[in-house]
Amino acid sequence: MSIQERPTPDDRDALILYGTRFPGRLLLGTARYSSPRVLEESVRAARPAMLTVSLRRQAAGHNEIGGQAFWDLLAQLDTPFLPNTAGCHTPEEVYTTAMMAREVFGTEWIKLELIGDDYTLQPDTLNLVGTAEQLLREGFKVLPYCTEDLVLCQRLVDVGCEAVMPWAAPIGTGKGAMNPYALRLLRERLDVPMIVDAGIGLPSHACQVMEWGFDGVLLNTAVAQADDPVALAQAFAQAIAAGRLAHRGGAMVERESAEPSTPVIGTPFWHQASG
Repeated sequence: MSIQERPTPDDRDALILYGTRFPGRLLLGTARYSSPRVLEESVRAARPAMLTVSLRRQAAGHNEIGGQAFWDLLAQLDTPFLPNTAGCHTPEEVYTTAMMAREVFGTEWIKLELIGDDYTLQPDTLNLVGTAEQLLREGFKVLPYCTEDLVLCQRLVDVGCEAVMPWAAPIGTGKGAMNPYALRLLRERLDVPMIVDAGIGLPSHACQVMEWGFDGVLLNTAVAQADDPVALAQAFAQAIAAGRLAHRGGAMVERESAEPSTPVIGTPFWHQASG
């Protein structure tokens, strides 16, 4: 299903990326599930805004689910695709993969992954901005996977990215937000949609970054490798919704000292203490 065909939600707080409205704030990966049934049930439980897919897995033909059946299944899930450039280490690899993905999936959307280090899977921050700029010139709607570095994210916005995807922690670690200060500063300084991508392991991690004002969360391993992926898919969807509601509701500011929730003025104890 194309993004353009997806029903427009009535929710005034819908996630908006490049002018397109989405009914949810969870993006879900499609790798590492144990079976087609588990993948399908997880997607239906999470009801994600988009499903990330890797062209390289299709080309290689060794995804876990196997061959054409994998793509036939995804086509039945009624959820827009977000192709990615996973595994690309050079701008040239990114361009080639993105062009092929646009042809195969019929979409201008691309999750830009340009890996600079194979151990941490950290993005190549030196070449990421130029690569994003080139993809934008080619008409892509670029969602760049990046670190929480404020200057890097600002440069991505400066060249035309209408959203950025900073990590919470390295891909697949499940550690949650390792640098809360940098992430919260990033949220305060940049006025574009931001989706936390990578490193989220628990629903509480997802809820926390949503409470800070982030606009969405992208997950894969935390759901696919859970003992019960379907339960975790639902838990993450609910946690993200709760975190967003808490942010909109203006959660209280943390204090260093206690403050009574019940007023004591006018009670016998207060008269005794004041006398």
